[in-house]
Amino acid sequence: MTDDELSIPADVADAMRAELPSVAEQTVAAIVVEVPSYADAFGGDMGATIENAVQLALGGFLELASAGGAGDASTPIKPALDGAYALGRGEARSGRSMDALLGAYRVGARVSWRHMAASAVAAGLGVEQLARFAELVFAYIDQLSAASVAGHSDELATSGRVRERYLERLANQLLAGAPREDMLAAAERADWSTPRTLTAVILPEARVRGALASLDARTLRSTEEVPGLASSGDLVVLLVPDAEGRSRPALVRSLREREAVVGPARPWAEVHSSYARALRALHLGLTVDGPEPLDTEGRLADLVLRADETALGDLRAQVLAPLAGLGPGAREKLTETLRSWLLHHGRREAIAAELFVHPQTVRYRMGQLRELYGNRLEDPRTVLELTLALGVPPVTA
Repeated sequence: MTDDELSIPADVADAMRAELPSVAEQTVAAIVVEVPSYADAFGGDMGATIENAVQLALGGFLELASAGGAGDASTPIKPALDGAYALGRGEARSGRSMDALLGAYRVGARVSWRHMAASAVAAGLGVEQLARFAELVFAYIDQLSAASVAGHSDELATSGRVRERYLERLANQLLAGAPREDMLAAAERADWSTPRTLTAVILPEARVRGALASLDARTLRSTEEVPGLASSGDLVVLLVPDAEGRSRPALVRSLREREAVVGPARPWAEVHSSYARALRALHLGLTVDGPEPLDTEGRLADLVLRADETALGDLRAQVLAPLAGLGPGAREKLTETLRSWLLHHGRREAIAAELFVHPQTVRYRMGQLRELYGNRLEDPRTVLELTLALGVPPVTA
């Protein structure tokens, strides 16, 4: 076949071009029937817009096919290609996958080919030229499909990055305790449904991906640096929705082996207080044994007692002053006996079992303590102060 045989004669192209409005109308009608998800989208004014787009695409093809061999279907004209790309981006913005659009392309190719081929044969196009014409039609549709796929992918990538930035900004505002109106506006901008509560979780950055796999999809991640810690650059704050009440054990279990610190659940707009609690636990150096996360709800007494570590140290020194004149060994034994006596409400057998000593040893030591403290061990205020001072061991460097 020569180059001349690769192009559609001008008179045939003119005849086919005259049929384009009808072909476009029938193509859209077929798509509505065979691709139901477009039934509403192609209705009304949108239907007319789509018909015009189909005419543009088919008209572009006819220009290409009648170009006397100067072009080919691998390089469709720019307006049609740009239109297909924009169509793909529009599908992504509408939240639809490419399945429906590619289905529409397949239907459109079949219907338009059938009608355009009939027009071409009626206008005198030869058999060999008709076969070549079919190749060009479907190659052209493939190019339009590829342009739409590219547009769809680009839109998803762009919108995904934009939304990710919006979500990060929202998380940062929540941690900063921004005005509620500002946070509501940020949530709307990020297309984020506000939950009942949020729980702040601080964990190493290396553990974040594994944790997110088992957390609510609405979980937010802050980009703010965790303040006041030497290793803060390696820590990340997650805000987990609706993990209160019966859901909290599941959250704690999902964070096993993640080296996480879990704050309390708070109303979503007040999650900055959950973050403050988790951060406080980190600053105080509270730890847990084994793979479990540090659940601040289980360490409230420690957090209260260590809210002012200096004051606690002063209180401990003050209430243990009667023991100051003893040697280190005796002072340690009487201190641990006093702590156990307070925690076990004076039950001698329980104290002996905890300290691994004979009950008579407990009786002897308590006799020593009563000599040192006198009747102050019966004073509720002294008992409270001793309990606070000895309820948790002192922090060691």
